[in-house]
Amino acid sequence: MSRVDVLKTYKLFINGQFPRTESGRYYPVYNKQQKLIANLCRASRKDFKNAVVAARAAQSGWASKSALLKSQILYRLAEMLEGRKQQIIDELVFQDIPLKKAEQEVLTAIDRIIYYSGWADKFIQIYSTVNPVASSHFNFSLPEPTGVVSIIAPEEPSFLGLVSVILPVIVSGNTCVVLASEKYGVNAITFAEMLATSDLPAGVVNILTGFESELLPHFANHMDVNAIIYTRQNPQSITTIQELSSLNVKRPIFWQKDWWNNEESENPYLILDACEIKTTWHPIENIGVSGGKY
Repeated sequence: MSRVDVLKTYKLFINGQFPRTESGRYYPVYNKQQKLIANLCRASRKDFKNAVVAARAAQSGWASKSALLKSQILYRLAEMLEGRKQQIIDELVFQDIPLKKAEQEVLTAIDRIIYYSGWADKFIQIYSTVNPVASSHFNFSLPEPTGVVSIIAPEEPSFLGLVSVILPVIVSGNTCVVLASEKYGVNAITFAEMLATSDLPAGVVNILTGFESELLPHFANHMDVNAIIYTRQNPQSITTIQELSSLNVKRPIFWQKDWWNNEESENPYLILDACEIKTTWHPIENIGVSGGKY
């Protein structure tokens, strides 16, 4: 007897779970042969708000974890992707990405996770400073996570671009809400399955699928989002972000170079983009020559 394949249902990824969009909407994605690849959820403003609530609830706990533990969690994610790399490659090929290009994209994504896992316990040392001051104080500055970051991921390369924008944001202790590629969002939800079954706490990464034209204003003006990263080339979207992000002094970050396939996108300065620099003053207790305090 012939059988009907069980087709995958692609949902959103919010707070470690896979809810359907609250609006009940979806949009079809086709390949060049006009064969239906998937029906992807068309996320709404309410879905985005739910994702921000989850990201905010997870942020302090994730930031407080040790650098070593963050590094181990990211390394575990690379292990999981290594074991399921053929699935991602097959999905990319089904979406008209040439086989060699798909293989290179996935292998580079695995290596990139390893790269940022290695920076988890090093970037603070690199970017911290002890500042000279004229008073009897120690004065030192160090990077801290900015909080919740909303991200508009690149359209292409859809998978490598998604991985490349998430990693430098979360390695420092931020949490994020990501809008995946509109045309190639299938891989984002498969990657979310790995996030859900890794050691990454729920809510640290939340992934939505849908339309930039509909969701961008919410990504930019939500009052509980501390920074927004935009990676696409739409001038009108850039203007919208610049205007709306000012409402709560949200930091707008624009990563618009076509660099995701090269080493420029493996850069510790990208970690620093989503950090705040905190400066601490600490008094020095003066000791005299005879050992007495003065």
